[in-house]
Amino acid sequence: MSNESIILYDKTGNPSILSYRLAFSGRRSLGVTVEKGGLVKVRAPYGFPQSDIEAFLQEKADWLLKHILKQEEIEALAHQTELVDTEKTKLEKRYRQAAKDYIPKRVAFFAEKMGLSYGKVFIRSQRSQWGSCSAEKNLSFNWRLMLSPPRIIDYVIVHELSHLLHMNHSRDFWKEVEKVLPDYRERDRWLKENGGLLEVTALDPSKL
Repeated sequence: MSNESIILYDKTGNPSILSYRLAFSGRRSLGVTVEKGGLVKVRAPYGFPQSDIEAFLQEKADWLLKHILKQEEIEALAHQTELVDTEKTKLEKRYRQAAKDYIPKRVAFFAEKMGLSYGKVFIRSQRSQWGSCSAEKNLSFNWRLMLSPPRIIDYVIVHELSHLLHMNHSRDFWKEVEKVLPDYRERDRWLKENGGLLEVTALDPSKL
């Protein structure tokens, strides 16, 4: 296989330099493909004249230039998507670390205020929960809470701490929440209405 080049002219007469890879084999006819990244490969029978190969490519000039441009666009989009995903991953790591630093401190603050003791605090990535309380008194919180206002984080923390006293959502449970956060209904409503929007995007400036 050798690397070749040719000047092609489109329908309007504009020239373009086409670089391609040429390979000879026992096939009976010429063949050309445009592969990933706009790489052009030409396959020809043994002994096929170079002039005939170039004439063949010139006949297909518009088709070739169109497909090369398309592959280059696909490649550029894939590269852009990769960069976005990389930046998103970096931001998520920052939010996760921020959650590990911030949430346990707020848990300790409210636990002391409520006169409660608890086990361990875990920062997780639950898709269906903002927080949870286990029978062992361990508390788990979704790191995406860091994308919400501080008052919402406090609400989820108080909510889960109240489960240490009532492992249900009874009237007594909500009374415990209300003792600490009289406006808990408004905070709960905000989370229900906006919780689905708490996602990291690479275009989001980090507020950390």
